[in-house]
Amino acid sequence: MLRDYLADLPLVAILRGLRPDSAEAVGMALVEAGFRIIEVPLNSPDPFRSIEILAKAMPDGVLVGGGTVLDPEQVDGIRDVGGKLIVMPHGDTDVIRRAKEHRMLCTPGVATPTEAFAALKAGADAIKIFPAEGIPPAIVKAWRAVLPKDTIVLPVGGIRPDTMKSYVDAGADGFGLGSALFTPTMGVEDVARNARAFADAWKELR
Repeated sequence: MLRDYLADLPLVAILRGLRPDSAEAVGMALVEAGFRIIEVPLNSPDPFRSIEILAKAMPDGVLVGGGTVLDPEQVDGIRDVGGKLIVMPHGDTDVIRRAKEHRMLCTPGVATPTEAFAALKAGADAIKIFPAEGIPPAIVKAWRAVLPKDTIVLPVGGIRPDTMKSYVDAGADGFGLGSALFTPTMGVEDVARNARAFADAWKELR
């Protein structure tokens, strides 16, 4: 279950732009900081190869998958290289259903309650509130009043260590982290430092 991977540190590493030659080193830096979910967006260079490398190299208990998944055929490709997670920027129910057919975990992106309920009905394991820059904590709190109580809510987009608290207070369960955690121009030590900063910020919240 997705909650198992989120239990200790509910932060998803979004590695947009990751290259295969640095995938293992970046992945290990994240794992050492406590991350247990790693996503490689499909608009990265050779993303399926990076997903394959991570799926084979990361320790047991680390969930690896693909992001920016736009059609069901891409779900098949991620499964074929060992990925077990599908993350989407939108709420396409065909993509969600394909992921669930393969018994993969799926987190679609939603920006309205209508999209959120449709995604959950199609089998989504969590909802990715995207882009969080345009959906402030007050709106997340309002969503929480109507969503099923066991819904996992993960804001994504513009999240920094110092912006997490207001979303957590509004009912967020965790976050997806992009450029504040990783960019392709960062060295592994930079990524490791950012990962520790996010992990420490989360621990302070809890």
